[in-house]
Amino acid sequence: KQSGLKGVENSFAWEEDAWTFNPASVLLFQIIRKALTEEKRVSTKTSAADLVTETDHLVEDLIISELRERFPSHRFIAEEAAASGAKCVLTHSPTWIIDPIDGTCNFVHRFPTVAVSIGFAVRQELEFGVIYHCTEERLYTGRRGRGAFCNGQRLRVSGETDLSKALVLTEIGPKRDPATLKLFLSNMERLLHAKAHGVRVIGSSTLALCHLASGAADAYYQFGLHCWDLAAATVIIREAGGIVIDTSGGPLDLMACRVVAASTREMAMLIAQALQTINYGRDDEK
Repeated sequence: KQSGLKGVENSFAWEEDAWTFNPASVLLFQIIRKALTEEKRVSTKTSAADLVTETDHLVEDLIISELRERFPSHRFIAEEAAASGAKCVLTHSPTWIIDPIDGTCNFVHRFPTVAVSIGFAVRQELEFGVIYHCTEERLYTGRRGRGAFCNGQRLRVSGETDLSKALVLTEIGPKRDPATLKLFLSNMERLLHAKAHGVRVIGSSTLALCHLASGAADAYYQFGLHCWDLAAATVIIREAGGIVIDTSGGPLDLMACRVVAASTREMAMLIAQALQTINYGRDDEK
């Protein structure tokens, strides 16, 4: 049985060309693009805004089936499995962290900002990530120590340090209770009072983080996102020269459901200091 990064390097080429032309991967992307234009069977999870479709389940099952066949000893953390009660525990074992469709609300409304996100960790260290923008056919990849790329082009963050020149991205998340909405609006107001150039919401945390990695945005923050939203993107941002930390200003905790990411440490700390920070629960305690 294969285990650890060596087995992955030998048997599952994560690099762009191999991923793009992997037959299973091409099938997944075709399924999503076709389903985007069709009527969908939609269910809710934790709230009326927390959506899931049969395509989410289909894509997740296909990804896990493909990877499990190659790596039977590896572990998996995946969004829809977690919603069905599977535990999100990141051990030292090689672990795939999967979001089959990030931007499900966009997907339901045929809004063309939808992605597949797959991260990989060994010994609790994020090693590489792959994010595919399904409608624009952009493949973002990052490998620890080897750089980040989009369709073969090297990614670099903007390097911006001045909040007054920064485009900041965030997401609302599925919770709609009064306290959560108040926090979301309060933090946006705090950043605008701090003279952020602009704040945007695009409906996909993984693609927002890819925009940061590509230099199209300068910072990102969110409360209520999950490890499958962060795993792949964290590697891509770090390899593009950016920083990913906790909203408190401390090191990132992948399971803590909150994040600040930015083009520079100075920018990240400016964002963290402006935010009202709360404990949003943990993925590994649900």
